[in-house]
Amino acid sequence: MKIRTERLSDYGEVYNLNYLAFGNRNDESRLIERIRLSEGFIPELSLVAVENDQIVGHALFSKAEIVEDDNRNEIIVLAPIPVLPCNQRTGIGGKLIQEGLKRSEALGYDFVFLIGHPTYYPKFGFKPAREHGFNLKQFNVSDNIFMFFELSEGKMKRIKGELRYPNSFFQ
Repeated sequence: MKIRTERLSDYGEVYNLNYLAFGNRNDESRLIERIRLSEGFIPELSLVAVENDQIVGHALFSKAEIVEDDNRNEIIVLAPIPVLPCNQRTGIGGKLIQEGLKRSEALGYDFVFLIGHPTYYPKFGFKPAREHGFNLKQFNVSDNIFMFFELSEGKMKRIKGELRYPNSFFQ
């Protein structure tokens, strides 16, 4: 299996992958299309896992921000991260996450946030966000699924506030 940056020619296959991975619905596929058209899209952080010339996984890391009073800090959010149903539980998602974290750090970002499964993402170093001074008001989610990963050590002491997803997540 190879992980690489998504190409324009992959868009249709990634749409179908999301449709299949999320129970034959296209909410996530449409979300990806909106993010790609937004200012928050970072092409280098849209990753695909390819096996036997087929895209079997995708991870989209895009821009959001942490806001506290007048302070705004650009961060990264991970969503969605589909894997073909027949390839789930084989480590593909984990490899996509690790590559995305590595690339996010290389691009100079300090944090990656997500809303996700409480026993899966901690395996990669994600921690509950509210326990560390972050908040989320746009979605009503429990504390154990609102998580973050600190890419730059020591930034937690200086950055706190509310995670704000961009409009592309709500259109």
